[in-house]
Amino acid sequence: MMKNKILLGSLTLALFVTGACSSTTNSNNANSNSANKNGNANTNASAPANSNNTGAAPANSSSSSNTAANDTAAQDFTLHNKTGVVIDKLFVSPSDKEEWGEDILGQDTLGDGQSVEIKFHPKEKAPKWDLKVQDSSGNSIEWHDLNLTEISEVTLHYDNGKGTAEVK
Repeated sequence: MMKNKILLGSLTLALFVTGACSSTTNSNNANSNSANKNGNANTNASAPANSNNTGAAPANSSSSSNTAANDTAAQDFTLHNKTGVVIDKLFVSPSDKEEWGEDILGQDTLGDGQSVEIKFHPKEKAPKWDLKVQDSSGNSIEWHDLNLTEISEVTLHYDNGKGTAEVK
């Protein structure tokens, strides 16, 4: 089954942009322009698995929600854009899937210096996820095998032609 069909059915459609930023500790990077995940460079943010079952989406405080505070998923994280460019598209996909699926920002963008909370369905099981960001010109950067059960924040940077991700 194609990944975008799986994620489309499981995504909650909401976005909550925050201005929070944080210090970070670990650095990972990889570059690619492909919509298919095969053949792309991998970088690892490794840690043991412990998680929950069906997709990621930005969180929105104005959307109606049946999720209580204790229904958070182990993979929930905050993404900070420190790249110097506006992120036009954002893809978050289980590492074991071949396709990226839908842009979880939808029609929204994530400006430089802005942050977004990425919320997963409370029953999500996959611990390792891939992340792809794309600017309005179609340039993209990917990070692979991020163990989101151990990561609460990802800060993206772009310096000297290289994308990096600091994780906390």
